[in-house]
Amino acid sequence: QVRIVESGGGLVQPGGSLRLSCAASGSRVSITGMGWYRQAPGKERELVATFSSGGNSVYGDSVKGRFTISRDNAKNTVYLEMNSLKPEDTAVYYCKARTSILAYWGQGTQVTVSS
Repeated sequence: QVRIVESGGGLVQPGGSLRLSCAASGSRVSITGMGWYRQAPGKERELVATFSSGGNSVYGDSVKGRFTISRDNAKNTVYLEMNSLKPEDTAVYYCKARTSILAYWGQGTQVTVSS
């Protein structure tokens, strides 16, 4: 079993910044990849940013150039630096951790961009 803890969401004005963190833990579990997804009301969950199996970062088209994903492999932790936030970035942001067999989701953290 993998436990995922997300943090860093909140309310921010348009043009502002936020940093999300996600830590995955579990006994006798090897995490092979982690990433971020989001779901806005009435919309499907979509990719925000993740690391591919080859280790490259992959971004959703709507966040390219504004968001940056980074990681600390030793801590099974990923971060999402979000800059130039827009109202359309408002969503619940979910962290996903993958093993060789299964994928695990966090409970999500709310990000609201509003003046």
